[in-house]
Amino acid sequence: MPKYVEIADVLRKRIKDGTYPKESFLPHQTELVKEFGVSRMTIKNAINILIMEGLLLSKRGSGTKVLNHSFWDRDTSSVNEYKGLSYQMKMQKRDLQSQVITFEVCFPDSRVQEMLKVAAEEPVYHVIRLRILDGQPYILEHSFMPVDLVTGLTKEILHRSVYDYLLEELNYKFAGAYRTFQAAKSDEYDRQYLKCQSDDPVLELEQIIYLESGRPIDYSRSRNRYDVRGYSMLDMKPDLLNHRKP
Repeated sequence: MPKYVEIADVLRKRIKDGTYPKESFLPHQTELVKEFGVSRMTIKNAINILIMEGLLLSKRGSGTKVLNHSFWDRDTSSVNEYKGLSYQMKMQKRDLQSQVITFEVCFPDSRVQEMLKVAAEEPVYHVIRLRILDGQPYILEHSFMPVDLVTGLTKEILHRSVYDYLLEELNYKFAGAYRTFQAAKSDEYDRQYLKCQSDDPVLELEQIIYLESGRPIDYSRSRNRYDVRGYSMLDMKPDLLNHRKP
């Protein structure tokens, strides 16, 4: 993840938790340069992200004002995020709990074999978790992971953060992900655990996470109520980020 994106995440968190109150002004860029130990251009790029999100307003000679008014009317997560939901909510100081609905070892069907690049006789974990945010059902996750890679997985870990376990305990490094988004009809699980109506659409994120070795370690489908959560992607041309003319 580029450094300016990491800094934007920190600044965004400070705006959300009131460290930088609405209608106040962001610290001067020279102060942020010193705090984060980066170039002024990196700080400008981070601030530009938040301006484009509607969280900041910059006027020459007046400083950068905190608006705390995102363009989006629901929770959004970056499609390029790799640290997991637990990390995101921890940074936002929100209460995230996990209800483990299914935790079993099974043999993969043809779809899971294809996604995880495993043979029919290679066992995988099958996990279904309901993520509960601030006391309300938030996301229903259906996940498959190869048993030979994710050694020692327990229900206790599933109640916390699987990604923390993979990155910090098993010392894996993610190389990338393939993600697709699609609308779907609510199913029995969605109606039971997400409190969807029978005619409610569901936003589904289907993804495969790859290790640096090239092996897939996680194939999952995250189901979201259409009115609760969305995903965002900031797409900026490099010359706009750096204020450089071609």
